[in-house]
Formats: sequence, structure tokens, C-alpha cells
Amino acid sequence: MKKRIRHKHSLAIRWFHWLNFPILMVMTWSGMLIYWANDVYKLGWGDQTVLKFFPDSFYKALNIPFRLAEGMNIHFFFMWLFALNGICYAIYLLWSGEWRELLPSRQSFRELIPAVVSTVLLRRKKDGPHKFNAAQRFAYSGVILMGFVMLLNGLAIYKPVQLGWLCALFGGYENARAIHFTITMLFVAFFLLHIIQVILHGWNSFRAMITGFEVLPNDTSQKKDSDHETA
Repeated sequence: MKKRIRHKHSLAIRWFHWLNFPILMVMTWSGMLIYWANDVYKLGWGDQTVLKFFPDSFYKALNIPFRLAEGMNIHFFFMWLFALNGICYAIYLLWSGEWRELLPSRQSFRELIPAVVSTVLLRRKKDGPHKFNAAQRFAYSGVILMGFVMLLNGLAIYKPVQLGWLCALFGGYENARAIHFTITMLFVAFFLLHIIQVILHGWNSFRAMITGFEVLPNDTSQKKDSDHETA
């Protein structure tokens, strides 16, 4: 059976993707070293706590306690790498026109519910004519927006006096810190779901993010000029 090779991800997109992953991992880790010094957040009401972020056993298992200064140094250093990578990514999307494949279209709104159901049920995504389905368009666009807010929000926490106007925009230091924590948890949830979806979709999806190409069943009705047949 003949198959075809379709170009999916450019070299720039792959570089931005693979650089962002370790940067955000290190920032999440160093953020935990900072959060330990004032771990005030919980799920509950009044004096009742349903879930505390995080138990002492969690901190001890990961050797987190008493590393505040180390965490701040690492976090603020990688913050600039995160900002630079994000700015370059945004510029590339605009310059290359790839933002059209990423941002939700009018058709995406009609396809959103079935795509979300498929994602929630962890079903394997079928290869379609477009690079991303509706759920992916909304999710990836949302992650970019979260990254932008996270950067501004982080600067407000980093320099609450010098950037007082920015800190005030987020409702003050305490609110800015709560927003920062919430977005971090959303990033972690996205990473976990993203990894699960990649595993379910199989090697083809992972290979595309490494080589830039994916292998598809031959379909002459949808074949593009840029596709190449292989035996």
C-alpha cells in the first residue's frame, strides 16, 4: 500500500517547541522552590481545606524546602529565555502566515464540541486536511495567550514597585501572585493532556515534531503538490 509524506511543521516551529518545553519545565520547578516559602493556596472554604497546594511530604520528596534564593535566581534567569523564545515565536507566526493554521476559524466553532469530546475521552485523533483540529486551535491559541499574560504577570511580581502600574493592572501583588499560580497549574494540566494525546496518536505525531513530516495513507483527492509518494 502506497503512502504519502506530508510536511507538517517547519524547522522554526520545531525549534520553538523543543526549546519551550525544557524552559517551562525548569521554570515550573524553580517556581516550586519559590512557592514553598509562602504556600498559601488551597481548595476549600473558611477554615475547611479540601486540597492544599502542596503537602509537606511532597516538598520533602522533591527536596524543595529552604531553596528560595536558588529558586528565584533560576526562575528569573529562565524568565528571559521564555520571553525571548515567545517573542520570536509570535514574530515567526505573523511573518510566515502560520497563524492562519493556529487561530480558530469560523469553522472551528462548529467543530469545537465534537473535538473537545474526543479530547476529553482521550480518543485518537484522525488525520485531517488541516494541521490542527478545532480543539487544538483553541487550546494552542489559549496557551499562547496564557504565556503572554504569564510574562506580564511575572514581571509585575518581579518588580511590584518599579512596575507598580502593571502590578495594579492585575489587582495588586497578592492577586497577581494568585493569577501566576493559577496559570502555572493550567500549564501543567495542558502539558499532561498534550503528552497523553501524543502517546495516543502514536509515533507519526511525535515524528512530525522531530522531522517536520508525517506519513499518511495515500489519498489522491487530498494530495497536495508538496506531498511526495513513498513505496
